[in-house]
Amino acid sequence: MEFRLKNDLAEIQLLAEAVEVFGEENGLPPKVVFQVNLALEELLTNTINYGYPQGGENELTVKLELKNGKDLIVEIRDDAFPFNPLEIEPPDTGQDIEARSIGGLGIHLVRQMMDEIEYCWENDHNVLVMRKHIKLA
Repeated sequence: MEFRLKNDLAEIQLLAEAVEVFGEENGLPPKVVFQVNLALEELLTNTINYGYPQGGENELTVKLELKNGKDLIVEIRDDAFPFNPLEIEPPDTGQDIEARSIGGLGIHLVRQMMDEIEYCWENDHNVLVMRKHIKLA
């Protein structure tokens, strides 16, 4: 599945619905669909809010592919400002919330939910690839 969306937060809900349909069509466990949608919401919200300081309308692409019936591949490609979210230091979750520095909790959550995450800057685009190993019933 390939889904194209504008850099508009309202588009994330349309993507979530498409991910739900993809999950149903491929028999994905509801927990996996939830985790993918949560990861996409976190990453795309940050991209849309911070990746386009110049404004204007831009397009982001999200691809979902089920490989060998056991690996879900999710790719996000955008032409936002170059940014590797994997360079964000994990937050110190042992500290009180008031003592923690702002930022990093969202990507930390994504790292916890996905099995593998890779980033590259390719042809003037951010490309983030996430893998989730799943067991279909």
